[in-house]
Order: sequence, then structure tokens, then C-alpha cells
Amino acid sequence: MTTQASTEMEKGENQTGEISGELRSIRDIVKDLSKPIAQKHLRKRRQGGKEISYLAWHDAVKYLDHYAPGWCYEIRRIDSIGGKLILTIRLSILCSEGIVYREATGQEDEELDSYGNSSSNAESMALRRAAAKYGLGLYLYDQNK
Repeated sequence: MTTQASTEMEKGENQTGEISGELRSIRDIVKDLSKPIAQKHLRKRRQGGKEISYLAWHDAVKYLDHYAPGWCYEIRRIDSIGGKLILTIRLSILCSEGIVYREATGQEDEELDSYGNSSSNAESMALRRAAAKYGLGLYLYDQNK
């Protein structure tokens, strides 16, 4: 199944027809990031006894690169509470209104028995959650309830 967002990403088109380098409105960026994610970019995993769909962090980066060029993020805090690593990031998007940012947290058990490590897993979760605050894959949170 191919979506408009996927097709535009693959073609490398500027969906607004603007000259590269011109800043877009945050409303337009959020509208584009809120488009359905192509099925081929979604992954599935078992969590809490059910299968959920999610967008991997590296695919989230590709969507951000395409729809919000010039975006960046920074780690704002790293905390350790009750055996969990909690990481807070700020995702900033440069737009015609200025720089707009959203912050989100990610957490992971410090003693990890699964893939990755606690810091990279928490960072991935925080990045995807912050991107969802701009609309990227936000609908997946409703589907996975």
C-alpha cells in the first residue's frame, strides 16, 4: 500500500512546490507529518500481550528530513529513577514562524534483557514521541490502545 507521503518521499519532491530553502509554515509541516505512514515503513512488535505497529526511529528521521528540513534535536535531561533511565529530548523545527519545539521523554530499564541498550532505546522512544507531537504517526497511538 503506497500513501501520498511515501510516494513524495521516494520521489524526493517538495510537496508544496516551494523553492528549496524557503521556510514553510508550522501548520503546513504538521499537516504533512500527520499524513498516514506507508505500511512498508511500519513495524510490528508484541507488547502487553498484543501486537502493535510503530515507526522505527530511523524512518522517523527520514520523514522529518523530508517534511521538516533543518529540524534538530538535543538531549535535555538524563535521569535515573527506580532502575529506569529517563531521557528528555527537545525536537526543534525551523519554520516561517521561527523555531518551534516539542519535548518528550523516553524510558528504559537500566538492566536490559532485550535488544539495544537503555540509553539508545530511551533516546529512540523520546525522539518518536516528540515527532508524534508534530503529528508523525500520532494516529498509531490510538490504534495500539
